[in-house]
Amino acid sequence: MKQSLHLRLGQQLTMTPQLQQAIKLLQLSSLDLQQEIQEALDSNVMLEVDETNSNTSSDTDNSNNDNKSDSVDLNTLDNKNNEHSNELNNQPSNDDFTSEVDNSQVDFENSQNDIPTELTTDSSWDDTYDTSTSYTAGQSISNSYSGDDSNLFENNGKTEDSLQEHLIWQAEMTPFSDTDRMIADAIIDGIDDSGYLTQSYEELLQSFSPEDEIDIEEIEAVLHRIQNFDPPGVGARDLQENLLLQLRALDSDTQWLSEAKILVSRHLKLLANRDFATLKRRMKLDETRLAQVISLIKSLSPRPGSHISDDKPHYVTPDVYVKKINGAWTCSLNSDSAPNIKINEEYLNLVKGAKKDSDMSSIKDHLQEARWFIKSLQSRNETLLKVSRCILDFQKDFFEYGEEHMRALVLADVAEVVEMHESTISRVTTQKYMHTPGGIFELKYFFSSHVTTASGGEASATAIRAIIKKFIAAENSRKPLSDNKISTMLAEQNYKVARRTVAKYRESMSIPPSNERKNIA
Repeated sequence: MKQSLHLRLGQQLTMTPQLQQAIKLLQLSSLDLQQEIQEALDSNVMLEVDETNSNTSSDTDNSNNDNKSDSVDLNTLDNKNNEHSNELNNQPSNDDFTSEVDNSQVDFENSQNDIPTELTTDSSWDDTYDTSTSYTAGQSISNSYSGDDSNLFENNGKTEDSLQEHLIWQAEMTPFSDTDRMIADAIIDGIDDSGYLTQSYEELLQSFSPEDEIDIEEIEAVLHRIQNFDPPGVGARDLQENLLLQLRALDSDTQWLSEAKILVSRHLKLLANRDFATLKRRMKLDETRLAQVISLIKSLSPRPGSHISDDKPHYVTPDVYVKKINGAWTCSLNSDSAPNIKINEEYLNLVKGAKKDSDMSSIKDHLQEARWFIKSLQSRNETLLKVSRCILDFQKDFFEYGEEHMRALVLADVAEVVEMHESTISRVTTQKYMHTPGGIFELKYFFSSHVTTASGGEASATAIRAIIKKFIAAENSRKPLSDNKISTMLAEQNYKVARRTVAKYRESMSIPPSNERKNIA
């Protein structure tokens, strides 16, 4: 084979470090973004927290310490909205609806056109920005950044014991012999997170050596003692035993307690099959009394161990606020989701006063990284706000009238309006949440597939699910609606939905089938 040289002309996309950083910040949730910003502050000396407005925000934060993490003080939002409503009403807008943003967001959007595509290390910061310019994602910063330790204990995650740890603690407080304690440890190891014993007596017996001289009667005796532990029903081997253990733990003067024990021990299968006619005959109870017995059984927990968990709660921080002001829906970024950061002016003056570039090469590298980090944060907020406004414009009927009026929307629809790629829309809507008067929703919630109507139009799958839920909520509990009947009712409202599709939507909402929804009253 002869070697030769060839000249080839082509184009390819290069993922620069700056572009990779922008994509990374774009797909981070608000909590992950706060952690990323803190890591940048710790590693880059050119970045610092802008505490200009920290005093005002700290007062607001301290006044709301008793509120839950996922709640929002609407009075505070009303004050912020009223402060800027007059100014925003006088500003021209190219959007189809009025958007509410605070002063920092207005400055941030106006500065986007002035950001250069390339920033060189030998350029002066004053050549591009004023030294007072800083990235302000909002008007306040959290106490963790402002140095206030008043909420230190509240911010720390609450540690909970697991079910096994809870049972081991009770076993240690119980006067067991050495042999019984060894058996108790083996039984507790065989209890799953739901509170059920997953091993038989024979399997437990095989876990011991012949030298221990343990028989099944000893295992059964220790198990009965563990079944008296908290929570009631723990250590049960099936649902029937679990319910009986919980009933035995109730006060003896509990109304209908003896009837409930008889029903669970003898007629549980009839109750599972909703055969209320046979139950009334077997229990010799009229309909009203049988309904009260069943109500007592329903108050029990089918998974007693689920109430004790070491899982930490997952807090949701809204990224966007949506509110109706003066008849118009407004959209604004959450000003408390990230701290305000800026370039450290002291180090910046050192760079300006350096006589030789070699004297400050490391500082200039940090300056370049800080510029790109701030630019990436600005780009993230601009994209998030732009996509949120587009979603608000598409789904106005949802905000006005509820889920039943949700429009069919896919990523391509928003990508076409905001002139971005679908992958960018997917990143910006993942783990980003919107606070609305109707609750907090992930941005992806507003996207749903299309369902063809009888007239040839399109309906949102979310709207169909809301209508199905409405039908089931209004059904007669004695004769619940079947999936086929719901499909017929949807067809009467011009929605063309097959029975299997109704079943799929019903299961996605964790609604049981009609035979399991049947009640005696």
